[in-house]
Amino acid sequence: MNVMKHTIFFPFLHLLLLISLHPPTTVVADGNSTTGIDRWCDQTPYPDPCKHYFKTHNGFRLPTQLSEFRVMLVEAAMDRAVSARDELTNSGRNCTDCKKQAVLADCIDLYGDTVVQLNRTLQGVSPKTSAGKRCTDFDAQTWLSTALTNTETCRRGSSDFNVSDFITPIVSDTKISNLISNCLAVNGALLTATNNGTTTADQKGFPTWVSGKERRLLQFQSARAVKANLVVAKDGSGHVTTVQAAIDLAGRRKVTSGRFVIYVKRGIYQENINVRLNNDDIMLVGDGMRSTIITGGRSVRGGYTTYNSATAGIEGLHFIAKGLTFRNTAGPAKGQAVALRSSSDLSIFYKCSIEGYQDTLMVHSQRQFYRDCYIYGTVDFIFGNAAAVFQNCLILPRRPLKGQANVITAQGRADPFQNTGISIHNSRILPAPDLRPVLPSVKTYMGRPWMKYSRTVVLQTYLDSVVSPFGWSPWTEGSVFGLDTLFYAEYKNSGPASSTRWRVRWKGFHVLNRASDASAFTVGRFIAGSAWLPRTGIPFTSGL
Repeated sequence: MNVMKHTIFFPFLHLLLLISLHPPTTVVADGNSTTGIDRWCDQTPYPDPCKHYFKTHNGFRLPTQLSEFRVMLVEAAMDRAVSARDELTNSGRNCTDCKKQAVLADCIDLYGDTVVQLNRTLQGVSPKTSAGKRCTDFDAQTWLSTALTNTETCRRGSSDFNVSDFITPIVSDTKISNLISNCLAVNGALLTATNNGTTTADQKGFPTWVSGKERRLLQFQSARAVKANLVVAKDGSGHVTTVQAAIDLAGRRKVTSGRFVIYVKRGIYQENINVRLNNDDIMLVGDGMRSTIITGGRSVRGGYTTYNSATAGIEGLHFIAKGLTFRNTAGPAKGQAVALRSSSDLSIFYKCSIEGYQDTLMVHSQRQFYRDCYIYGTVDFIFGNAAAVFQNCLILPRRPLKGQANVITAQGRADPFQNTGISIHNSRILPAPDLRPVLPSVKTYMGRPWMKYSRTVVLQTYLDSVVSPFGWSPWTEGSVFGLDTLFYAEYKNSGPASSTRWRVRWKGFHVLNRASDASAFTVGRFIAGSAWLPRTGIPFTSGL
């Protein structure tokens, strides 16, 4: 059970459940009778946008149960998201300012993906959808969380370049963020404890959404043993010479069922790659993280948004990478510079190295699993609002700019009903080689609250003395933002910095003592479980 959700927000859920048991029955056909919809909307976090939408859209029938109200809310959010996307697209046609163009391009993509996520949710929860194609409430919560994260990323991008006054008026009139938050709250009321009490990790540590064939691909010691659909080689010995060329060819395939394997031979590939939406089931296999390196140098100070600075941007579903390095070489003085950005649902990064300084790894959204990976960085170097688990990983703070502190995570949960967070499990936090000579003069924290409901847990992990005895940092010195509403937790860590004696005394910080509480953040229950594995019949066991 998610302790934070069920203790702080239970009264609100109780109200939603009451309305599902005693719903108003008035039918609205002409928009004149509004008392019934007011009673429904009043139970949401943002009743005014809810009421305004339905009062200006006649011809709807009042719901008789909570699930019907959820469908209505998702339809409303979808309508507004389409309007916002179209307005952004139209605004871009006459825009000549480079910074505004860069932000618009991101926002158009992000709102396009929001439409996709809301459509997936609507199709999955609609009673008109056949039983075999319906999604679970846990799936819906993931996709709604992603939809809301997209709107926040658009807003943040406009602040990167100080063009908020240009973007905000375009998207704020739709109240899309508030409508999605209402969807999250109502869908959250439909989630039950049984949706979150299972695990999907097998005895070898891989999530069970990975098929037997894919596990064999992951377990091959040599990439040459993998039967690839395409081979990338800088020396011309493969099908193509760039990684993006192979990804583009994969995206044009007519039959998209099954895994599409791209073998990237050893070499340094200086390019920025993108696996776009609908380019699903891609697997990149390299010759090892020291041998196959994809590298770029984009940064915010170099003229890119944080989102678009990524050396690798991954959006297609079920992406897998093995034996590769994703690197951003912009350096510590260039500010935000992403090496890897992933919003790929049910994605895996295995035996990969992710290297940068500030904002190295953007776990943007959806459900992600990292195993046996190396992650290097300085400020907020694992950030975003996915539900991401890092298992058996090596996390390496490196030398920051003079006067800077290192912060490992900046988790971006903006809504209390988003089922997102960062879980670091059975890993090691050690100083990178360049940090060791200046270790006494640099403070390193495990996280700070980027957003109000930031959630990060560290479980059964080795904490070297590089980690500050305080453990966690406020967003800025002296700030109290998020300290009561965040959820930071530790469970049975080891190493010189594992003692919680001198940890912060915030309301939102917890030392977990029970395995039942900690197991809520494992591979199975946090990013998987029976709730999002419908129709598989796979048995689940809980535990760490």
